Amino acid sequence: MMWARVLLAVVVLASGAAVAHQGGTTGHATISVAGQSVRYALSLPTEGLGDATRDLRELAAAVARHVTIEGDGAACSAVPAETRPPSAGRASIEVVVLYACAAPIRNLSIRDGIDALLGVDHHTIADIQWPGGARQVVFEKGQRQASIAVSGSPMPEQKATGTFASFLGMGVEHIIGGIDHLLFLLALLALSKSLWQTVKIVTAFTVAHSVTLSLATLGLVDVPSSIVEPLIAASIVWVAVENLVAPGGAGRRWLIAGLFGLVHGLGFASALVELDLTRATLVRALVGFNLGVELGQLAFVAVVMPPLVWASRPGRLPRLPQILSVIVALVGAVWLVERLLAV
Repeated sequence: MMWARVLLAVVVLASGAAVAHQGGTTGHATISVAGQSVRYALSLPTEGLGDATRDLRELAAAVARHVTIEGDGAACSAVPAETRPPSAGRASIEVVVLYACAAPIRNLSIRDGIDALLGVDHHTIADIQWPGGARQVVFEKGQRQASIAVSGSPMPEQKATGTFASFLGMGVEHIIGGIDHLLFLLALLALSKSLWQTVKIVTAFTVAHSVTLSLATLGLVDVPSSIVEPLIAASIVWVAVENLVAPGGAGRRWLIAGLFGLVHGLGFASALVELDLTRATLVRALVGFNLGVELGQLAFVAVVMPPLVWASRPGRLPRLPQILSVIVALVGAVWLVERLLAV
């Protein structure tokens, strides 16, 4: 009884929030060092920026104030150089700041303070390049500064592992923070009666969304979010209503999971596509992010399945799947209307 009440409370709280894809913003920066100058190009997704997008010149000036660069201990002067608003093929804002240092740089120090603009959960994935070498750094909560010896040596192999771990963490955050994806999973699993059914559903969903996540991230498939997001909400309503009106179809639920998993994969891909990653970073980001999504998904399944199985036994809460399905259907319907009106 306690498990069932806790699960129900969690779903009610989630539906009250009625917000999908919560979490901090993620930016991608390319930092190019040449002699005594540094070019800092930052790409930010428009989603989650709020009022920061109203005046791009002010945004560029704010970035120049909050990102400080030093060469060999001496501060470099910053000049906002360029801003690019979102376009039809690019759902991100680009800001370029040029830094002039007093002498050719041997030891570079970067302080990323953009969290003061975008919140403490914002993180920036930075590709730092100089003649003869490169390094990747993630500026995130608790780690806002990096020092690099610009010596012409290539990036050590272990640095790539750290970046992979950061993308893996992004994947976990995305699925755990994506309430719409979790409610869809909950509706899929609500009527599952056996371990084999659960394995088939989760596997079909995983394979399907991995395919479209990969295709969209690699640029082979491009479906506008104005289509993807309403379809995700519609998939939630479909499965929840099917639980109520056709519970006998649970045996073929893995087919539904695979079909709608293709749509959810396009939603997952938006987190990486908006970063405009380089080709070298893209493959590592795709593998790490996708693995993180799977780990977060498995963690969610491990949490929700025991109480659902417990409640399905005679004399306990046999109507719990239907109650949860009504709640999920209502939340999905609200999201569907909101997303259709936002198109």
